[in-house]
Amino acid sequence: MTEPLLSVQELAISFKKEGSYTAVIHEINYDLHQNEILGIVGESGSGKSVSSLAIMGLLPKVISKVTHGKIIFAGKSIEELAEGDLQALRGNDIAMIFQEPMSSLNPSLKCGFQVQEILLQHTSLSKSASKNETLSLFEKVKLPNPEVIFDKYPHEISGGQKQRVMIAMAIACKPKLLIADEPTTALDVTVQKEIIQLLKDIQQETGMSIIFISHDLSLVSDIAHRVLVMYKGAIVEQGAVQQIFKNPQHNYTKALIASRPSLDVRLKRLPTIQDFLSNTINTATVSPADRAAFHDKLYAQAPLLEVVNVDKEYFSTAGFFGKKTGFKAVNNVSFKLYEGETLGLVGESGCGKSTLGNAILQLDKATAGQIIYRGVDITTLDKKAIKKLRKEIQIIFQDPYSSLNPRIPVGPAIMEPMKVHGLHKNDKERKAKTIEILERVGLTAAVFNRYPHEFSGGQRQRIGIARTIALQPKLIVCDESVSALDISVQAQVLNLLNELKENFGFTYVFISHDLAVVKYMSDQVLVMNKGEIEEIADADVLYANPQREYTKKLINAIPKGADNEVPE
Repeated sequence: MTEPLLSVQELAISFKKEGSYTAVIHEINYDLHQNEILGIVGESGSGKSVSSLAIMGLLPKVISKVTHGKIIFAGKSIEELAEGDLQALRGNDIAMIFQEPMSSLNPSLKCGFQVQEILLQHTSLSKSASKNETLSLFEKVKLPNPEVIFDKYPHEISGGQKQRVMIAMAIACKPKLLIADEPTTALDVTVQKEIIQLLKDIQQETGMSIIFISHDLSLVSDIAHRVLVMYKGAIVEQGAVQQIFKNPQHNYTKALIASRPSLDVRLKRLPTIQDFLSNTINTATVSPADRAAFHDKLYAQAPLLEVVNVDKEYFSTAGFFGKKTGFKAVNNVSFKLYEGETLGLVGESGCGKSTLGNAILQLDKATAGQIIYRGVDITTLDKKAIKKLRKEIQIIFQDPYSSLNPRIPVGPAIMEPMKVHGLHKNDKERKAKTIEILERVGLTAAVFNRYPHEFSGGQRQRIGIARTIALQPKLIVCDESVSALDISVQAQVLNLLNELKENFGFTYVFISHDLAVVKYMSDQVLVMNKGEIEEIADADVLYANPQREYTKKLINAIPKGADNEVPE
């Protein structure tokens, strides 16, 4: 075996908090060889990104320090390099694709210029030659119409296209090492598959090495040759993908694999990290007979909601005297939803999922059609009646942090909608009810006076759910409400949603781009494409036997498991 391209030796990193340093990375060891893809998996806070920033020499110097160990790249010790040498190394020999392309790209500069700038800084190419090279890179990362994208600003292109621009920027100088930090999080399953395939193709073509960071072990298994698993700043397991995926040794690794909903078995309750660490795993499943009996009862009743021939059209005008042009985000959509049902709503970005959800919520009025809730067409209601309806139809947002007021403690934030809708006699009763709800979603009375920034992503999502259920609604729209969560936290939230549905008889419209999660949660699944319904069927039937090519494409894009061999 040749010398490794990268060797991380007993690396320990500490961060300063309130005057003293706390260890966050505990003497980790691993090697990365040339022409190899190494996957690093673990939840938020496990140390994946921090240890990778150390490789780039990008740790914040004021609040962090490497307390022990070495990082050797191509025979050089990273921490011994001068700042000028580090800058030359970044972009040239080591490049990084960040998790959120919108915040990584400069919104005030055109996409082409941002990639061209890298080439001008690190190579001797002229301005015209660097433009041609940028267009060639855009072709390589399969961006449509490279010339057009070159002159567009980041906000003018889709999330998948922004991520491709970031990849073009990262590979511009043909680096020896590419670090991809959660590069597909929050992308559609089809775009995610394209990005994974693109990285594999580029790696095979150039022979560069890749560190691929993710919290999703099945996704990592689709790209990596070897995997290392991180937990609380330490490496708990590492080995070939096949070995880790098919025969995990550590309970934490087993939990990461099992926390993701299976496409083959429908568990009554998803196992969580805590279940594995405490050996209290419940393997009870929902049998096809139980599911069929529940559905017979469910669909024998009158529908709670009927969406009839709903359209939503947006208009744009180009210039002062420009002609109005229409775009149908939702086109002639009809379906029925029954009390106690979970309807999964899937499709790629821009297919109209969220627009349809907003129309049901009356946050964005439908252009045509009827939305009949409990026998009443809610599209015709006045403001007073809609305010009353808000109590019955609620939403759980994708990003709980931006949906909570950072200046209001969580207890008063949950009490606020109760007050608006006149629930309970006084604040004393509302506070008691709020504490009861917080405990119901797995939090405690102690969090009542704490602020949103003091909680983790999973805890904030629980607070968002608590705020939603405080009004005792009948129908809840879950709009990508678990897409930004770690896989084990996602399992906890999905279990909670199912438990609340059982206890309170909630009805869900469950919008997501994660098809494995949608299948697990849903009774029926509605597939949308370009504003229209492609297909609607029982979740198990749809996934076992999709009828439309578009549905087949979505299902085929779900990460399947480990089949990558280690390079020689």
